[in-house]
Amino acid sequence: MSRIGKLPVYIPEKVKCNIDGNTVSVEGPKGKLEQTFHSSVEIVENEGKIEVKPRENSRIARAMYGTARSIINGMVVGVTEGYKKELEIAGVGFKGEVKGKIIDLSLGYSHPIHHPIPEGVTVKIDGGTKMTVEGIDKQVVGQLAAAVKQYFPMEPYKGKGVRIVGEYVRRKEGKKSA
Repeated sequence: MSRIGKLPVYIPEKVKCNIDGNTVSVEGPKGKLEQTFHSSVEIVENEGKIEVKPRENSRIARAMYGTARSIINGMVVGVTEGYKKELEIAGVGFKGEVKGKIIDLSLGYSHPIHHPIPEGVTVKIDGGTKMTVEGIDKQVVGQLAAAVKQYFPMEPYKGKGVRIVGEYVRRKEGKKSA
């Protein structure tokens, strides 16, 4: 049995939750999210909390009910507080700026990189090197941060590239000269 799956998801007062079969929609002050879950889990709401249980004792049901509970909890947190990822761009001439619904990155390549900003996500860039990605959907915010980082991951010798703040990048010593 999943230790996470057993825990109920408490619904704050300012959040409305609607369960229709295996589709859960959560609406709060920051917006609305909807998700459909696997048929092997049973989702019920009672007395201000949501409980997720496996329908049968199969391996997939046991795996999915902890996952479903975690996603529902993320949806509740997203519509009340939101999610935020901060990225740092390091390197000479490396910078970024937001142009409408596109992130324009200069990362040392011969061409600029244009990455679209998905719906429901806001991106702010301070000083060309500090990027903040905010939104209510945890998966979309994390995916955008990972996609931007993937264009030029932090390299270990000079420390150039894009990294998520708080991420540890091990620096290596360069080649020794004789």
